[in-house]
Order: sequence, then C-alpha cells, then structure tokens
Amino acid sequence: MFMFPLQDPGISPNGTGLPGLPALRQMVGALLTFSLVLCVAAFVISAAAWALGSFNSNAHYAGKGKTGCLVAAGAAVLIGSANALIRFFSNVNLG
Repeated sequence: MFMFPLQDPGISPNGTGLPGLPALRQMVGALLTFSLVLCVAAFVISAAAWALGSFNSNAHYAGKGKTGCLVAAGAAVLIGSANALIRFFSNVNLG
C-alpha cells in the first residue's frame, strides 16, 4: 500500500500579523475574568439554594443546588485552564 508523505504547508501562527491582536488578547483576558466572576456568583447562589433546600427538607432544591455547585466549579476549572488546554492541544507556544 502506497502511503503519501505528510505535507507541511509551512504555515505557523504569527503574533504580529494583525494590527488588533494585542487589543483582542486584552479583551479575551477581560472576558476570562468576567466569566470567573460569574462562576463565583453562580456557585454562591447554588450553595445558598442547596443550604435552603436542605434546611427546609426540600430534596429537589437541595439537588439542584448541588448540581449548580458542581457545574459552576467545573466551568471555573475549564475557564481558568483554557489557555493551558489550548497550548497543550495545539502544541504551540502562546506566550
């Protein structure tokens, strides 16, 4: 069986190719911060719902509060590690 050799197009990421790249990086950094703040707020609200549901013996609200805490914590982990995950899977030095 004939195998074709892998072709390298010779294209690599260029950090200076576009004039608005520093501004875009700054906006994405601000978006990361905003998203993490929202995760903290969601975690606090979910924890309060969990506590109130448990205190009032309402299993539905307690369960939803637990789920909300897990989702908020998971989202914070993914958002916080987004840069490292992209760097790992793209095998490109981003900074």
